[in-house]
Amino acid sequence: MSLSRRLLPSLTALTALETLDRLGSAAAVAQEMALSPSAVSRQLQGLEAQLGAALIRRDGRGMALTPEGRAFAQTVRAALQAISDASLALRLKPQGGTINLAILPSFGMRWLVPRLPDFARRHADITVNLSTRLRPFNFASEPFDAAIHFGAPDWPGTSSLRLMPERAIPVCAPTLVPRTVAPEALLRLPLLHIQTRPNAWADWFAQHGVATGALSGPSFDQFTTIIQAARHGMGIALPPDYLVAEDLATGTLIRACDVRPVSLGAYHLVWPRDRAASPALIAFRDWLALQVEDGGGLPG
Repeated sequence: MSLSRRLLPSLTALTALETLDRLGSAAAVAQEMALSPSAVSRQLQGLEAQLGAALIRRDGRGMALTPEGRAFAQTVRAALQAISDASLALRLKPQGGTINLAILPSFGMRWLVPRLPDFARRHADITVNLSTRLRPFNFASEPFDAAIHFGAPDWPGTSSLRLMPERAIPVCAPTLVPRTVAPEALLRLPLLHIQTRPNAWADWFAQHGVATGALSGPSFDQFTTIIQAARHGMGIALPPDYLVAEDLATGTLIRACDVRPVSLGAYHLVWPRDRAASPALIAFRDWLALQVEDGGGLPG
């Protein structure tokens, strides 16, 4: 596919647009790019003239992006990130290739990262770059080769490898529930919710034969914060058992119910089907499959 140079704006103008979308003011753009405000304004005016589109809404000395400008800025941001990643890869020059992997923070820290030294020993020529993403995304607009995903393997346009189930267990501070109670008794206590598992409590109660209505309570975006809230007595949390093993051993947290952990879903490695997997990704995928075959358990 040939590129029309007429439709390729300058990198400075594109960077100014992306920065305005991110920072919200021309003064902040000028400071980050080490340009004068007038130079920033000229870059943006030139970009609009070249594209024949109104990207900026001007109010006195203030600037804001139009809806079209915001949409274009998101595309520009992804393109600039891809260029940056490619430039970094060329500088590092790993002989076996690079894998850009999106991970879930808790799973990545407690399950994947402790195992990566083994992958590095087996494939010293492959570089694995890790970035956190909490929710599924579009591989076409994000610079990733694969991702760790929780839930059903239904991420559109991807293939997947099942890694391990997530076994959830209700825990709380000893001051909140001095001794374990029956599952239905938890309905009378404050429940803490994790935003990436909105149906976790309903599914957990269903597996224990407890009918529920709407379940209220504060929500958190990561397990690290919800576990900390549970430690301070804010309510009952429902984290994976491997994340609270140390807390249970030391007594910082206790089991709110004397029931076995239940599986509410599983972790998967997912990768896009619309492009061929690189040799580095194939090596990483095969190595992960071996980790699961070896038991999939977590390091102590």
